Amino acid sequence: MLAVAAERVWKYFGDYPALRGADLEVTSGSCLALLGRNGAGKTTLLRILANLSRPTKGEVKINGRIGYLGHGIGVYDDLSAYENLTLFGQLQGVDDPAKAAIAALERVGLARVKDGMAREFSRGMRQRLAVARAFLHNPEVLLLDEPFTSLDDKAIAVLQSLLQSALHNGATIIMSTHQIREAMELATNVALLERGQIVHKGPQTPEMLADPGWLYRTYGERQQ
Repeated sequence: MLAVAAERVWKYFGDYPALRGADLEVTSGSCLALLGRNGAGKTTLLRILANLSRPTKGEVKINGRIGYLGHGIGVYDDLSAYENLTLFGQLQGVDDPAKAAIAALERVGLARVKDGMAREFSRGMRQRLAVARAFLHNPEVLLLDEPFTSLDDKAIAVLQSLLQSALHNGATIIMSTHQIREAMELATNVALLERGQIVHKGPQTPEMLADPGWLYRTYGERQQ
């Protein structure tokens, strides 16, 4: 069953086509690494999939609740970590927001600072709080834009563990990242965006794991 489908998606910013007929299908329970150089359209496509932006043309279908982690941290500075997650839990319709908030903070290693104000957190701690927010309501579809950015090694390990657990429980993951090695450890499939078009999509292979540049050399340069 398909968890995510994008069909002939175009997105214009003025006269500039950030996406040019992008097609994408992601099977339930899989993890797709969405790769591409800066300006290829990865963030634009993820925001459309997350229903944060509308396509100019084309159609998108999502099967399940969405969890989104974008470039912005997306937490309230004047609330504590616990208050942030409790509020987001209420907005997402979580059965017991307070209990869910504590459990999420424990998963990302922030339980001991649950009453600390978000504005006082380091960038890495704020990013972990954002990770907790994205996972709070047990989404069926996780859309992650550069999720490893600003995380230290411990936090990267925490995020990878959460993603592996989500996959084990049947969630679907799409992540864009420049940190290809971390992505390939989780990815079952890979898609490459070039100039707003999907130029390659298929299973993750040993070549991709061994050499992060292999995919770009093999498929990306064909479009130059």
